[in-house]
Amino acid sequence: MGRMVLVIGILLAVVGEVFPQERSTREPLPSNPPVAQTEAEAKILTIIEHMVKFNQTYLSVPPQDGQALRLLTEAVDAKNVIEIGTSTGYSGLWFCLALQKTGGHLTTFEIDHGRASVARGHFHDAGVENLVTLVEGDAHEQVRKLKMPIDVAFIDADKPGYVDYLNKVLPLVRPGGLILAHNVDMVPDYVKAVTTNPGLETIFYMQGGGLAVTLRKR
Repeated sequence: MGRMVLVIGILLAVVGEVFPQERSTREPLPSNPPVAQTEAEAKILTIIEHMVKFNQTYLSVPPQDGQALRLLTEAVDAKNVIEIGTSTGYSGLWFCLALQKTGGHLTTFEIDHGRASVARGHFHDAGVENLVTLVEGDAHEQVRKLKMPIDVAFIDADKPGYVDYLNKVLPLVRPGGLILAHNVDMVPDYVKAVTTNPGLETIFYMQGGGLAVTLRKR
């Protein structure tokens, strides 16, 4: 319970809780941009900024959501993070900012070879290849091969597949772990799945692209 209170408390303090059907009409509060504390962080942030500047964030999260991914991952001291939908590596780099601190590893899945190749280049340029395993192929099949306990799972791929991804990763998510899902206002069946399961607790952060933050209860 202590870790649950910590994670949800930090999230609410920074970004606020908004249910997708009841978006706030108030202006969102500005968040402070990340400031590099080390040379390694500076290298990652440089590539993140480069990707935004040169429009290389195809189908990826907006910066607000990237910061939320980093904050949540670091808050739960994640060691094993999985990401379904690598795209060009933008969200993966936000995860890597946290994983450098937690000593963790990212396993990310991408079905498109071209996007996977671009992502590998970004991971290389950011100096985080050792923190990332990129798996090419259909994640609906590839995630079946996972065996390790998961601290954070992030779903940002084909919207009709969200519930299937949830069902496949949930047994591996440790109690106290998080399942994050992007663009949730586009996936009502996923919202229903995570809000009607008594073993889960979910809040919605709608400042960016719409992020469901689901805790697997202890």
